[in-house]
Amino acid sequence: MAKVHIDAVRKFFGDVEVLKNIDIAIEDGEFLVLVGPSGCGKSTLLRSIAGLEGISGGRIRIGDEDVTDRPPKGRDVAMVFQNYALYPHMTVARNMGFSLELKRASRAEREAAVRKAAEILGLTDLLGRYPRQLSGGQRQRVAMGRAIVRDPKVFLFDEPLSNLDAKLRVTMRSEIKQLHRRLGSTIVYVTHDQVEAMTMADRIAVMHGGVLEQLGTPQELYERPANRFVATFIGSPAMNLIGGEVVAEADRTRFRTGAGTLPLPPEAAAHAGRPLELGVRPEDFVLADTGLAGTVVQIDPMGAEQHLFIDIGGSQIVVIDRIRLDSVVGQQVTIGLGGRAPHFFDPASGQRLAEPRS
Repeated sequence: MAKVHIDAVRKFFGDVEVLKNIDIAIEDGEFLVLVGPSGCGKSTLLRSIAGLEGISGGRIRIGDEDVTDRPPKGRDVAMVFQNYALYPHMTVARNMGFSLELKRASRAEREAAVRKAAEILGLTDLLGRYPRQLSGGQRQRVAMGRAIVRDPKVFLFDEPLSNLDAKLRVTMRSEIKQLHRRLGSTIVYVTHDQVEAMTMADRIAVMHGGVLEQLGTPQELYERPANRFVATFIGSPAMNLIGGEVVAEADRTRFRTGAGTLPLPPEAAAHAGRPLELGVRPEDFVLADTGLAGTVVQIDPMGAEQHLFIDIGGSQIVVIDRIRLDSVVGQQVTIGLGGRAPHFFDPASGQRLAEPRS
């Protein structure tokens, strides 16, 4: 396995810059997830690591070697694609061992490598089948097995679960995480699904418009998003953002908006006198006696909890109600803050405001 260094990487398609000075250092054995909406540049970056796309600036290093100008076969990486890319006329065993066949490895060596990978992935009984005889999950495991057989320095996954149904995606997420723990491999994994990113990654790189918005652990991104985009992209339901201002008085500090006021910790007075956006996770709002007044416009039952969509002064916020109160559409409610401190963002730049000191 190896470290991967992405140093000031830029990529142009014609006049359009799709990667803008991307800097990421991926540790040996790390599971890094590249996440972002469609068109953000995450798959282009992955393909650049693989050598399937040339870059317009910067460099890419794998281990101690600069591979910027090397072809894919000279980078010692293995890629698992969204569409599996299996040879339909080859058995599972031959699909998995074909890369070793191309390297002219002995039959015994190929069979041993395929057998080991098949045991890891639970494919031993399927080695004689053809791709058309497999389910989607089995085909994905074969694609993973083909990568394992190569024993590469780095595994690259390009949205490998997007073609699977919801239940199977959950199962395969667990299998890939277990595979990572078993192999201790360096993995770079692309997805547009932030739940997938949060549950699988050691660290997440959030991309948007070709820019690396934030790099950190799932918990860091959730608890301290660097800007408005990360705050609303990471977390489901998304963070609520409410425009208003902080008002500091002699004995209290409040957030004031058209729908009412919310009490804030005293240190929030540092933000007084300027317009800002207050960010609150749906689970950090509670139904209260005082706070922001609104109307319940939608209720989504989620089993152990329900999501209340509440209109406050023309803006809609989401509150996670784990007590499952007998709320009804059209009900007038008041919401306040729970125990955790809210987030503050600059409404013009979208950047997170510095934490006020207590």
